[in-house]
Amino acid sequence: MKGSIIFALFLLCFVTQSFAQSDEENAVKKAVNNLFEGMKAGDSTLTASTFAQGAIMQTIVDKGGKVNVRTESVNDFVKFIGTPHQEKYDERIVFTKILIDGPLASVWTDYKFYLGEKFSHCGVNSFQLVKGDKGWQIVYIIDTRRKDKCN
Repeated sequence: MKGSIIFALFLLCFVTQSFAQSDEENAVKKAVNNLFEGMKAGDSTLTASTFAQGAIMQTIVDKGGKVNVRTESVNDFVKFIGTPHQEKYDERIVFTKILIDGPLASVWTDYKFYLGEKFSHCGVNSFQLVKGDKGWQIVYIIDTRRKDKCN
């Protein structure tokens, strides 16, 4: 009887932890998805809401075998998204890995980027998010970009 109670308590803790983790993962995914929904809709307000103050955006550029890291302004990016344009910025992502430790989340996504329906490039995004007063927000993003090996 005592063993059954201990096992039931263990099971309850495990199930509760699994659901809590799932809720946090869903909240992290929502924050990341809002970035791409804002991009696709040309909604600078939604796009801006995904970033924490002081967030950093970087991309890895490989020109002829020479690798550089280029830093981009989040404010300029948000302004660019909100500027009227004909083609939708459609970044299609697949969540590959989400790691969460309290208020810190690390997210890895593969992506393919389209201008309207025309394929542009692919790569990987690596996000760092922090959970604060406004929920999960991006504090750092870095990506790779290529036109080949885009399975």
